[in-house]
Amino acid sequence: MLQAAYDLPEDLIMLARAFIILGIAAAAAIELPQYLTKVAPAPVENADAAVQDEPSVQKANASTRPGHARIAADAQGHFKARFKLNGKPVDGLIDTGATLIAFNQSTARRLGFNSASLDFKYPINTANGKTLAAYVKLATIEIGDVRVRDVDAFVMKDQALSGTLVGMSFLKRLSSYTVADGALEMKF
Repeated sequence: MLQAAYDLPEDLIMLARAFIILGIAAAAAIELPQYLTKVAPAPVENADAAVQDEPSVQKANASTRPGHARIAADAQGHFKARFKLNGKPVDGLIDTGATLIAFNQSTARRLGFNSASLDFKYPINTANGKTLAAYVKLATIEIGDVRVRDVDAFVMKDQALSGTLVGMSFLKRLSSYTVADGALEMKF
């Protein structure tokens, strides 16, 4: 009888250990897929389409038909790709909430715009508040087999914008753009 009294706590300890291990396994089963979704690169339809120096930005997959391009959404559902602005490669994010294409002064200099000639006089509202922008016109913007000429754009101070937003001044010049099956299809 005395022996049975000592076995009971040992059985409880083993049972508690089993519940702890089971709890850790359950938490891992729930959290691991979410973690992998955050750290895994976005699927790319074509292995050659991945940009080598920045995995979060893709080259557009050109269709066999001229004037088409396709961008797969990243893990957050954003459409990021490498565009050519005035013939120079620029990583951009499609933003249907942006009226014009917008990029910062550093990018503007790379594209051939003289900083001294930029007139920051246009008040604009951004997600980060109000700021001033300079109006410019891009000679060309290209992605995949899509090429649009004479596109309106805004240049913002470097501290006001870190990336490039490809807005409606580009998208409205296309014959169509659609989102289906996790990809943005553009036709010119």
